[in-house]
Amino acid sequence: MKLTLKVWRQQEAGASGRFATYDVDGVTPDMSFLETLDLLNENLLARGEAPVAFESDCREGICGSCGFLINGVAHGGRPGTTVCQLSMRFFEDGDVLTLEPWRARAFQVIRDLIVERSAFDRIVQAGGFISVPVGSARDGNAILVQKESADTAFDAAACIGCGACVAACPNASAMLFTAAKLMHLNTLPQGQPQHHLRTLDMIAAMQNEHFGSCTNHGECEAVCPKGIPMEFIGSMNHDLITAMFRRRRERPPAPDVGKQPYHEIEETGSRSRNK
Repeated sequence: MKLTLKVWRQQEAGASGRFATYDVDGVTPDMSFLETLDLLNENLLARGEAPVAFESDCREGICGSCGFLINGVAHGGRPGTTVCQLSMRFFEDGDVLTLEPWRARAFQVIRDLIVERSAFDRIVQAGGFISVPVGSARDGNAILVQKESADTAFDAAACIGCGACVAACPNASAMLFTAAKLMHLNTLPQGQPQHHLRTLDMIAAMQNEHFGSCTNHGECEAVCPKGIPMEFIGSMNHDLITAMFRRRRERPPAPDVGKQPYHEIEETGSRSRNK
């Protein structure tokens, strides 16, 4: 079949971009969407033109590298499907498809369909760890984990950090991503020592990256290729309120957090009081 692709072309970060229209012939129903872009790039190289830049790695919906908007919908809109898994059998001959990168303040466009998602890395770095005793490895059954907790942690760990939730949200919020990373560790016994500090630090990091706030539109859950539920956001808000109460701060709302993690703010305040 033959498709018409309107692709966002941008030479580099900060440069002005535009949509370029390409006709792609010879697309078969058993091809994936990224294979269609591979075919387009082969044609462009044959004509001496620059290929369309896009990210991909595993092409199995695991790594979260790929991802862009197809006709305004993240990953093309098929439930539980990343763009690398999207089959061309869901499109018709003669379809006109518009491809553009994630649109969010925190996701700067680097080139064409590639965006900078290091903001997610900094959120994870703020609290995505646990305390592990040194010495030999412990027996796998030494720590008992409730079935419900294990299931919740597995569901949260399914998040691949593709950024579709941010791209779909009208506010460009990263609440679903942050909630998934928090629930992954906060529900397990191994994550309890840093439970409250992790919650405060990761939410502070999210705010510092200039993501928007959640207003419960539900677009994030609708486009998430791994089906991360919005109930994780409610659990995260519960953990945040609990953590702030335990800190016994008079005015600690997350939006007023400074450019440093909560534990550093607390240490700075302690030194000031000691003086």
